[in-house]
Amino acid sequence: MSDTLSASPLTNPVFRRLFSAQVIALLGTGLMTVALGLLAYDLAGASAGAVLGAAYTLKMTAYVGLSPVAGALVARMNRKHVLIVMDLLRAAVALALPFVTEIWQIYVLIFLLQSGSATFTPAFQAVIPDILPDERQYTRALSLSRLAYDLENLLSPAIAGLVLSLFSFHWLFSGTVAGFAVSALLVATVAIPATSGNKDRPFRERLTRGTWIYLNTPRLRGLLALNFAAATTGAFVIVNSVVAVRATFGLGDAQLALAMAAFGAGSMVAALCLPRLLDHVADRAVMVTAAILLSGLTLTLGLTWSRSGPPEWSIFLGLWALAGLLYSAILTPSGRLLRRSANPDDRPAIFTAQFALSHACWLVTYPLAGWAGDALSLGTALVVLGIAAFLATVLGILLWRDANQTEFEHDHPDLPADHPHLKAHHGQRHHTHAFVIDDEHRSWPTHG
Repeated sequence: MSDTLSASPLTNPVFRRLFSAQVIALLGTGLMTVALGLLAYDLAGASAGAVLGAAYTLKMTAYVGLSPVAGALVARMNRKHVLIVMDLLRAAVALALPFVTEIWQIYVLIFLLQSGSATFTPAFQAVIPDILPDERQYTRALSLSRLAYDLENLLSPAIAGLVLSLFSFHWLFSGTVAGFAVSALLVATVAIPATSGNKDRPFRERLTRGTWIYLNTPRLRGLLALNFAAATTGAFVIVNSVVAVRATFGLGDAQLALAMAAFGAGSMVAALCLPRLLDHVADRAVMVTAAILLSGLTLTLGLTWSRSGPPEWSIFLGLWALAGLLYSAILTPSGRLLRRSANPDDRPAIFTAQFALSHACWLVTYPLAGWAGDALSLGTALVVLGIAAFLATVLGILLWRDANQTEFEHDHPDLPADHPHLKAHHGQRHHTHAFVIDDEHRSWPTHG
């Protein structure tokens, strides 16, 4: 029992407050999601779907295109100040949303809000491994973070429903403002370690450094492929669940909520079980196995659906729960790989690269799932996405071959004899240590 307690990141007071900030901000974001849909319908009527589609495209565009720029701009700044300012920016935007009278104003405000998130989220994620140096604690922190996202998906609609039974939807934005404001207050009360990384680097190098490290690290190239595999099925669930529930099964909104809850429940089960599993099984084995099973599930369901029609409703819910479990098993260990693949000073840059590149996967799979579901049958769409997931999984296996290996033999023929790195290894140009891409190690070691 004491061993389990010592491994809990919640025993760390700094993490406890930051995690509370994350949960509260997520609940506020969930309320805004509900309110934004109602606001769009209020302004655009039957065209609300197109408005929301454009708004979420802007969100992904900000995540993919702006996060590396924002990360480079704030690399010289105090991380704590950055987090507080981004929370306050998001609170100010949410405060303005109830006063919107034109559709274009929604687009401008959503882009500003998501720009704040594109800066805040990777900076926040990069802080956690610095305050939790123990890998067991950090693994459990990743699971708690995954649980927070899943709980937000379950709790926010329920809280929104309670608020809407008493007030107009405009009051939901007040909850969003409060969530970001409380998050900023909690961040202000903790000490966040400073990082010296990138302070003396030119802007162009700060802009590209995270992506350079990411794409030159085999395990992270494999991670990107596995992220794409997860995003294919995830995109189908998010985009086409409403079509499956309403059009195929002929059911209502309550059943749609149940289907999404099943997916979230499966994800939560994985998040709860993964810390103990990862104590004994390598990350690659867990993630690759989950990706193989998820692509197989998607492809098999698609073929069965195309030939014999949709499954029974109860089976459908079970499959959605299984998909959520496998989806979470792929994504949850990602932070461990990122932490292992960069020096502490480069962690903000590499977390920013992961944020941008993983959302680029969604920028591809969202429209693919939407087009395939609309132009083809849902069964055929699942086949298309299952094939894409399988190919991405195979690519991930080929790109990431070194399993859990972190130490590599390598040479430094070009470093001067008095270089600090050589001195740290007794002047030996050929040596072995935990290898990451940095200024002294600009390419991955190869054998033969």
